[in-house]
Amino acid sequence: MPRTDPPPDTGVLADGVHESVRPGTALLRLETTHDRQGVLDGAWWPRSRDVAVELPGLISALTERLGPLSRVGLDSVAWNGLPTRLVVDGRVVHIDASAVGDDTVLVTRGDRDLFSLLVVPPDTPPDAARAAMAQAVRADNLKGAERILVDTGAGPLHSAGSVDTEQA
Repeated sequence: MPRTDPPPDTGVLADGVHESVRPGTALLRLETTHDRQGVLDGAWWPRSRDVAVELPGLISALTERLGPLSRVGLDSVAWNGLPTRLVVDGRVVHIDASAVGDDTVLVTRGDRDLFSLLVVPPDTPPDAARAAMAQAVRADNLKGAERILVDTGAGPLHSAGSVDTEQA
């Protein structure tokens, strides 16, 4: 069987809209346009609310395409056990925690290059997760993360009682 060459590295993550999504699968999608006109730059569907387990994979995937990350901002209400920093692939990444409740993760590359990703709650049904992620990466999206989650049936990440300590 002939092998095909991989697509050239463009510095952005491939659009996985046609890939299969299984329950409990952590997924990441970034907008593949260079103008970044949408409200959000991408979406992330972690498997659990355990930052020590979930965040290194996100950081590695983003670093591979975007370069080294310096900071990650997370909602302290939605995650279990937030550290002040993590070492991922030999690099220190600082973790900023606040109780903003906006259903996003903010990723900083360098000093000022900020990316805002929708966070789909781990227990979201696959169809709702796919719909929320697809909406978040649309270049013409004008909706915030919470509105996308509500409209697609995914529900907000920070809703009362949403932190699930048994998945950690």
